[in-house]
Amino acid sequence: MHVFIIILSLLVLIGVSNVVNRFVPFIPVPLIQIALGAVLVILPIGVHLELEPELFFLLFIAPLLYHDGKHTPRDELWKLRAPILLLAVGLVFITVCVVGYVVHWLIPSIPLAAAFGLAAILSPTDAVAVSALAGRIHLPRSLMRLLEGEALMNDASGLVAFKFAIAAAVTGVFSFPKASLSFIVISIGGLVVGALVAFLIIGLRQLLRRAGLEDETMHMLLQILTPFMLYLIAEELGVSGILAAVAGGLVHAIENERLAFTMPNLRTVSNSTWSVILFVLNGLVFVLLGLQIPGVSRTILKDPHFDNFKVIGYALLIFVLLLVLRFVWTFIFARGGRWFGNKNQEVPSLRMLTLTAISGVRGAITLAGAFSIPLILQNGDPFPERDLIIFLASSIILFSLLTASIVLPLIAKKKNTDGNAEQERLEREWQLEVMAAAIRALQNTSNEKNEVAVGTVIGDYKLMMQQLGQKDGNMKRLPRFQQEEAEMRLLALDIERKVVNERLESGQVSREQANYYLNMLEQIEMILANKLDLGKVLVKNIWRRLKLLFTFFARPRLASNIVEPDLAEIRTLKMQCSQAVVEEFSKRCAYQSDDATEGVLDYYQQMVDRLRRFAFGSRRKDTSFIDSRRELHWIAIQAERDAVQWFYERGDITRDMASLLRRIIRNREASLYELEGIG
Repeated sequence: MHVFIIILSLLVLIGVSNVVNRFVPFIPVPLIQIALGAVLVILPIGVHLELEPELFFLLFIAPLLYHDGKHTPRDELWKLRAPILLLAVGLVFITVCVVGYVVHWLIPSIPLAAAFGLAAILSPTDAVAVSALAGRIHLPRSLMRLLEGEALMNDASGLVAFKFAIAAAVTGVFSFPKASLSFIVISIGGLVVGALVAFLIIGLRQLLRRAGLEDETMHMLLQILTPFMLYLIAEELGVSGILAAVAGGLVHAIENERLAFTMPNLRTVSNSTWSVILFVLNGLVFVLLGLQIPGVSRTILKDPHFDNFKVIGYALLIFVLLLVLRFVWTFIFARGGRWFGNKNQEVPSLRMLTLTAISGVRGAITLAGAFSIPLILQNGDPFPERDLIIFLASSIILFSLLTASIVLPLIAKKKNTDGNAEQERLEREWQLEVMAAAIRALQNTSNEKNEVAVGTVIGDYKLMMQQLGQKDGNMKRLPRFQQEEAEMRLLALDIERKVVNERLESGQVSREQANYYLNMLEQIEMILANKLDLGKVLVKNIWRRLKLLFTFFARPRLASNIVEPDLAEIRTLKMQCSQAVVEEFSKRCAYQSDDATEGVLDYYQQMVDRLRRFAFGSRRKDTSFIDSRRELHWIAIQAERDAVQWFYERGDITRDMASLLRRIIRNREASLYELEGIG
């Protein structure tokens, strides 16, 4: 029960970290999660969870790297094979040699073999940390692919080097030829075993399908078990389980491309399920990291044998050395082609080299490796300076995360020299991408029952995309305009609310109709409100409801209680309210015209025209068709939101662009809710 409560607390912290990030977006989620994990341990509530390295690699690293391998573009990975290998293998061994000798020179109490072990576990970059930071910082795409490829491969090289260094420290015996041969066998063996096991799993799934077992739930279970089977089988055979998980992910990526044609429903279920799994695992990695840091720090900082300032200074010096080594190694590789006669090789700028150096973030893999250091040597003596090594590793992890969080946004941020025209072009392009994602989601939900409704909603989206493609540079859809337009819409809602209350007092509409309409206006107001004025809107709506209770002694009726004759009255009331808004905004435009006011005026004029056509047209439709169309519209809206989040997390769009797209989706959602509310 105690373990269950701890796990439940960790899951709650993951949710809290994302909420906190909404209010302090300049602090990356990983740092918030580490801080929350540390606070959970510091509080006197008895939370204590030991980090078991083998279990950590199996439960967290294997599925995360499997997923990364499955979604890393293979062609881009192949194009970057030379720099990836130089960083994932060459830089690892340079780091082990240089940092190992420096650590032994700085702290003679750490034996040379143990110093090499510390350097080895510091050499791998953390794919989870890189991905978590990159989505917030918007790194260049080419750099992201390089970092992802490096992080996929350097875990194995770093952990193998760490294994041999620690073995030498424990036994006092080390053979360079044997270590080199073992490294080749473990690395290549891991890739081969991972690929073979992945092909066997794919074959098993095909056999099950031929036997008529097409159940998506069962196939999804096989997908979830795959990374664990890859890791366990490879480790049991004595090769790299991490590289086996990566290789298995790359092989399954090929099968994943066929799922769109063979099992489209499974692909939809798979994407949704893995998004939840990855969200939880990514969060748990950093929360667990935060759980370990207070205990590690307390052991060293309270020990009278250590000078706290000197120990922290050692950690800082080692971190700076890691940065310098990474920068110099990248610089030598970048210039090496030209030095050796390859004049066509493109030389990265100083900015790109600096980004590459600082982006080498260390994470939970480093700490898990440090915790795997044995407690005693072969002769029975305690492992020398084990606590100090773990403290240095955890301090360098924090230094790398803080440096990347603070410095990377400053360097990665580009000045906007393209002007408004380029901004508008990018905005239209991403709007089209988001709406295309909505169309794909609608196509995935199509079946015999809703085929006509799906075609209708897709037609609406294609019409919007066509209209958006025809817009010229005069459409000033910049973030500031979007906010001003939302404010004008809120002002228009106040005008509608005033008209409804006047009609209610004069007896022109019933209490139920007024309550329904006011409730609809409140929902639209909630949709339009951004996170800064959402609290104000909530307070206003609560106050209005309290006044309604005390004034009329009646609760607002839900939309489902409105019958068809009432909806006819609601449409008439909507016509009156819209005309009142048009009159008021026409007066505003007469003496103070701006884009936001004209945009809202145009919207309500279109609403009046739509309601007039509705009144004179034959709108008797099948109820099931209307319900299906309404549900599909909400599916499309959610697909748009998911697409924006996906583009943002991948680093394709900036935070400002994501906020702008979300604002546009909210405006579309408010309009849709308004149209659905009047039938």
